[in-house]
Amino acid sequence: MKQKKLSIVIPVYNEREYIRKIINLVENLKLDYKVEKEIVIVDDGSTDGTRDILSELNKEKSHLNIIFQEKNMGKGAALRKGFKNATGDIIVIQDADLEYDPRDWNEMLRLILEDKADVVYGSRFYGKSHRALYFHHYLGNRLISFLINLLCDITLSDIEVCYKMFRKEVLDSITLKQNDFGFEVEFTVKIAKQKKWRIYETAINYYGRTYEEGKKINWKDGVKALWYIIKYRFLTK
Repeated sequence: MKQKKLSIVIPVYNEREYIRKIINLVENLKLDYKVEKEIVIVDDGSTDGTRDILSELNKEKSHLNIIFQEKNMGKGAALRKGFKNATGDIIVIQDADLEYDPRDWNEMLRLILEDKADVVYGSRFYGKSHRALYFHHYLGNRLISFLINLLCDITLSDIEVCYKMFRKEVLDSITLKQNDFGFEVEFTVKIAKQKKWRIYETAINYYGRTYEEGKKINWKDGVKALWYIIKYRFLTK
């Protein structure tokens, strides 16, 4: 059987403090399963020096596929660019901060490689380590997840989680358009509406950041997410 390739897509915006650490972590990660790793990094117009670090890494490490967006367009746009350049059989999204632990990919990967799942979401609410932060974020995520579950007849606990791993065929079956953090809603609603993909969740660790530490998503993104639920469930194919 041909060895599977795992494409790790990392959208980056102003992560000068963390970018080398996360790349080293992903590079050195020993997975339980033999898969070829492909690392695709998309800098979304960083202005804090991240771009300079990535330019250096681009010269030092030829195995990295580093792409530079001309201007800041949003997480969704950066992911679309990364997906377009990913060549793996399986794709996983990795934020450029250190909020998530790539070792949690093992269980996600197992479900796909053993042909149990087509899509696997991480969940920060199933009992692994989880930093206690911002009740309004928790409440907003719960509301968004509840509405998508209700309208799409599914049972996901953590729609806004970064960790989503999926077969390439899943990505090829939808057209993504959202530039901002609305990607999370758009992707989830579109695959749920198709009713043909086996979607799983598994517990992950979460080492959340405060705004002072660099967190970017805010309450405005939560409000927009409510509109995106209606848009992608009823108004857009």
